[in-house]
Amino acid sequence: MNFTGLIVGAISFLIIGILHPIVIKVEYYFGKHYWPVFAISGLICCIASVLVDNILISIPLAILGFSLFWSIMELFEQEKRVQKGWFPANPAKSKNQDK
Repeated sequence: MNFTGLIVGAISFLIIGILHPIVIKVEYYFGKHYWPVFAISGLICCIASVLVDNILISIPLAILGFSLFWSIMELFEQEKRVQKGWFPANPAKSKNQDK
């Protein structure tokens, strides 16, 4: 039996599940201006996935890299969700910080 697909699926599920609350917290505490951190981290993961020979490490690195790229869009979308009142705004954040 080949469990590689199930392992990769489970890892994908975990990566997406972990990044979702991270995006919410980053937007809450720091705003959308942290998107370069996601971009650089995603680029590092994608480059590492090409350089690693083990497929069970390479594939999750690529999934993490592209999930980090997707998180950039979600960071901007999260800001819109906060503006609509769907998520709480951080009262400690300056109103001028995200303009």
